[in-house]
Amino acid sequence: MKKIRIAHLYYDLMNLYGENGNMRFLKKKLEDQGFDVAIEFLSLENKIDYKKYDFYYIGTGSDDNKELVLLNMIKQKDEIIDAINDKKFFLVTGNALELFGKRIIKLDGSIINGIGAYGYDVKEEEFRIVGEQYYKCDKIPHNIIGFQNRKYSMSDNGDNLFKVIKGTGYNPNINFEGIHDNNFYGTYLLGPILVRNPYFTDYFVKEICDSFGIPYKEVDTNDVAYKAYHEYLKNFELEQ
Repeated sequence: MKKIRIAHLYYDLMNLYGENGNMRFLKKKLEDQGFDVAIEFLSLENKIDYKKYDFYYIGTGSDDNKELVLLNMIKQKDEIIDAINDKKFFLVTGNALELFGKRIIKLDGSIINGIGAYGYDVKEEEFRIVGEQYYKCDKIPHNIIGFQNRKYSMSDNGDNLFKVIKGTGYNPNINFEGIHDNNFYGTYLLGPILVRNPYFTDYFVKEICDSFGIPYKEVDTNDVAYKAYHEYLKNFELEQ
């Protein structure tokens, strides 16, 4: 049995919308593939060894918590960037995505440097981007559903993960959202995204299996998660 080590980063500070559901769902999916899944919950008091884990997850938090976490992450920014370049898996959701860019530009014009893993800037707006989102993903034949609630817009990074069908991309003028680079996946989508999009989770698990050299076992798509996805999808399809 292959063991996979998952680091749930800043679980106590970056879980504003109950996004620990992503890790519970992923754990079950990986166990169904025969993995021995070990999740460690890490926060400010921990010195994180970015060579130790196979998968890193960080969710969304309040602005105050986000900035507190950023100060902590900057101390290890080189190790984080090395882990991304070494093709460790990262899933980054909500405003945690803002931590990995070049700069956070606040409404008053002040600037906070991100860890610089990517070259995008995020800018605080006078308006909020709130609502359900409906995206296309070229990784899978099934569309993506999710929710956004943010007050920062983001410049286009390239390496896009999703194309907007209905909703908002990086900012209201760009029809792309999300990052896929090496095994780094980042998106503003909340939901939690993995729970609401089981086919995307299956894609994710296939990629992990492939990296471990484990044959992927096809799953039963008749269970409740897939039924809930298709039922909710009707909300968007009826609007077309």
